[in-house]
Amino acid sequence: MITWIRIVLVLSAIALMTVVLAPLQMVGLVFDLKLRRRLPRLWHRMACWLLGIRIHVHGELDRRRPLMIAANHASWKDILVLGSLADVVYIAKAEVAEWPVFGVLSKLQKTIYVVREQKRTTGDQVGEIARRMADGEIVVLFPEGTTSDGNRMLEVKSSLFGAAAAALPLAPAGIVYVQPVAIAYMRVQGMPMGRYHRPIAGWPGDVALLPHLLGVLKAGALDVDVTFGRSIEHTKASKRKEVSSRIEVMIRRMLLDRLRGRHKQ
Repeated sequence: MITWIRIVLVLSAIALMTVVLAPLQMVGLVFDLKLRRRLPRLWHRMACWLLGIRIHVHGELDRRRPLMIAANHASWKDILVLGSLADVVYIAKAEVAEWPVFGVLSKLQKTIYVVREQKRTTGDQVGEIARRMADGEIVVLFPEGTTSDGNRMLEVKSSLFGAAAAALPLAPAGIVYVQPVAIAYMRVQGMPMGRYHRPIAGWPGDVALLPHLLGVLKAGALDVDVTFGRSIEHTKASKRKEVSSRIEVMIRRMLLDRLRGRHKQ
């Protein structure tokens, strides 16, 4: 009974916070104010706190721009975690825009939607990503293209890194920085997360959103390690597949190091 009362209180608090901040965010979007980049970070921080997601950061976010973050993708919680650490914008598949609740929230954060099946629109989408990066926005890419079970990293789709190359003509120094980031869910209620609790960390595509969300709320406190790796400089001489391969190796190594209790980056 107490668990369900806590769940209702948490969801009510998140709903209230959204109702209060959403109008301000809409004004920021209409007038393109800096506020539109900062409010989502506040929302994500508060959501993480309410959900009991405790974040432990290793390394630092690269201060150079234009910057693209490439991270492994285990769950919708990754969006809250990264969004609480920096003023970021996400690249997401177009279907996300139609999701209940999450679709509205993603639009308020001015998410960049990609329709991978429609080749004729790819140029416009890549162009928007490039412009947003050149404008100083930190773009987050989940190069696996889907969520995993949290235990491993799936194969990276090199085509998704095309936006980094497209941003080069708009980069003042002719360099786009691509920073690998590993997100590892480590503990539940302070205890190491074993195979029994691992489904709470990952959100594979065949698991419905509502049951997974309730599972996270019932679990209580979750500890997640976020590791920022060394950025790779993407220049005109860089090859997309080589860059994606290097990024994949770095993320995979950092993720496994955390999950296995190693702490070298």
